Amino acid sequence: MSNHKYNKIMKTTRFFLGTALLVIALLIQSCDKLDQSKDTGILPARFKVDVPSALSSDNTAVKSSLLKSAKGDTIKGDDIYGMLKVFIAIGEGAGDVVQGIIGAIAIYHIDKPMTLSYQSNDDNRIKNLVVAENPSYDGRNWEYVLTITDAASENNADGGKALQIFWNRNPIEGIAIIKPYNCNRIKDALSLDATYKIEYSEVPSNGYDRQMTVEIAGLPMSLTDQFAVKSLKMFVGKKDNFVDVYGNTDHPNAKFFTSTTGFDWAFVASGLADTNIGVAEVGLPPSTLDNSTRTVLLGDYSIKNVMTSQINDWFLQAFGVSPNANDLAKYLQNADAPGFFSDGGFIQAGTSPNAKYAPLVSRISDLTPYNPKILNDLTIQFK
Repeated sequence: MSNHKYNKIMKTTRFFLGTALLVIALLIQSCDKLDQSKDTGILPARFKVDVPSALSSDNTAVKSSLLKSAKGDTIKGDDIYGMLKVFIAIGEGAGDVVQGIIGAIAIYHIDKPMTLSYQSNDDNRIKNLVVAENPSYDGRNWEYVLTITDAASENNADGGKALQIFWNRNPIEGIAIIKPYNCNRIKDALSLDATYKIEYSEVPSNGYDRQMTVEIAGLPMSLTDQFAVKSLKMFVGKKDNFVDVYGNTDHPNAKFFTSTTGFDWAFVASGLADTNIGVAEVGLPPSTLDNSTRTVLLGDYSIKNVMTSQINDWFLQAFGVSPNANDLAKYLQNADAPGFFSDGGFIQAGTSPNAKYAPLVSRISDLTPYNPKILNDLTIQFK
């Protein structure tokens, strides 16, 4: 195939940029900024799991990478896997948001049940804060719950709730639910229904020392971006130096080269914190698919299988012939699973660079993304 026939392919492989930046923009909003020097009192001191930078990247770095056009007849691995790092960064960012709020309200010396009101530094609106003991939520009893509401909105259907944190102190574990619109009516004015939930635990379980699950629902669906994200769910678990990640994002309006719409971006990954290397595998199952099987989500719908099928169908429709099989295989060779990473980014696909990656390859073989239907139906509710 000639290079000009790849123009549409190149535009498609960069679709992740707009969707990821939307989610990142939502997640980095908090009710106030973090001051790590403040004593958090009875509030949890941590609410996140750190991920090696080989598997995590902020939006600026990814944007720079994705805006580079791939040259020649082989798509770059960073174009294929670039958004993986963004979505993993979301997991870290979600914990940072909770910690940011905790740090901001630490000035009120929350060391017991209490009620107070304050004016937000973000949108200058009055917020009401209540800390209570022995709440129940999600089928569990907790030591404390903290609820922040937008005072003028408490008669609304959502109760004006901006934040709820349910937690136990020792070991730290908790659930945080955040509605950015009620935190900051200025920056999040267009995110009326966006809500996210973070579950964090330092109770050893499921083979992990610490773990976190992030859910995001109700994201505004852009009328101009067909790849806008509707929802996200991701798990991050840490055991010694190993950090495992798996999850999905739902793109109900996504369309590649044919008229077929609706895809999940499903992934599994594992990294080593001390050597900062990582391994990842990605699939593109239909967003309405009701299946929890790894072989289906990451095998049948592997990014290479889906892109190969889509490009073949597009060529038949557009040109009446199939693309040269060798050319197509060469173009997608960096889509072979899994992908291998270091702190410098993508290294290669399919074949391990060295024996150091072997434990990570083994670990991702035991990880499976979520059933896409869960993402398609995801809702998040305050207590």
